[in-house]
Amino acid sequence: MTNPEWLERVARRSRSESWTLGHAFERYRELEGRTPEELAKELGCSVQTLHWLSVCRRPEGPDFTEQATAIASRFGVELLPLAKVLRHVEVLETLSPQERGAEDTAEQPMQMAARDRAQDDETSS
Repeated sequence: MTNPEWLERVARRSRSESWTLGHAFERYRELEGRTPEELAKELGCSVQTLHWLSVCRRPEGPDFTEQATAIASRFGVELLPLAKVLRHVEVLETLSPQERGAEDTAEQPMQMAARDRAQDDETSS
């Protein structure tokens, strides 16, 4: 694969588009404290291949496995590490109030549950 001059810029821009692998990779790197080189090594590819992967649409929905398999096959990366990274980000985004668009002042469900339980304990004493 040849690497056009624009590829790194486009890969960097993909980080801001939630539908791209670039966004998922950036979130994973932030969450796990990885460098691009470490992520590329984890996926079994070069940093240049990581740039190409970054501009791909993020696999989702019921066809996740088929989509992830096609991407892994196209770019010569192992499916399991790719799926692991994507699922890890997906789970953490689901649990993160910032990713859900919750406001800072809004109560988080886990905090509410803890408070409910504390209130139940207070009323039963």
